[in-house]
Amino acid sequence: AQGDTCVTEPAPTRDHTERMLKGLGYDVRVNNNQMCLTGGGELTATEIQVPSDISSSAFFMVAAAIAPQADVTLTGVNVNPTRTGVIDILKLMGANLTLSNEREIGGELLADIRIQSSELKGIHIPESLVPLAIDEFPAVFIAASCAQGETILTGARELRVKESDRIQVMADGLTILGIENEVLEDGIKIQGGVFQKPTAIIKSHHDHRISMSFAVASL
Repeated sequence: AQGDTCVTEPAPTRDHTERMLKGLGYDVRVNNNQMCLTGGGELTATEIQVPSDISSSAFFMVAAAIAPQADVTLTGVNVNPTRTGVIDILKLMGANLTLSNEREIGGELLADIRIQSSELKGIHIPESLVPLAIDEFPAVFIAASCAQGETILTGARELRVKESDRIQVMADGLTILGIENEVLEDGIKIQGGVFQKPTAIIKSHHDHRISMSFAVASL
């Protein structure tokens, strides 16, 4: 297109497109929550490595954190700052989690993530981290269920309009497993404890993240 195009966001969101354009040599101007570019430019070929997805990695992070004597390293994971809310939340909960071999390829940040069995504690999740971890909350709910004390999530109404109502569906599954919880309009309160039933049937409502979360709970 001719001329300038600007996109203004009400809150920070994922910036993979902006990073890739910059990696391809295109001038993208970012100022707080506004991104602008001028049409008619050229892209330059560069090396692009598709990193491991942090949303998928989150299930392995939680699994390692709650499993006894676990020690797992995930290599080449995308640690784009707009996606690392799950890392920040797990660290606040006391997860033994470290990043190493941090590098940038094609405009994206990658790192190796090591996570070991941890003594997790309940927290009030900062609302500033909610948009940075919105897809990872089903896994975080499992971590909260295994933590000491209460975990509170608010400001996450978007979870109700994903592939399923992830707040209610996760709450229903946790209740079946004996985990005390309270559903909020925009979040949930989870009282950490011990899963009471050795076997249970959980309805995923055809939501892959629900299925994977309760698979982690079976550890």
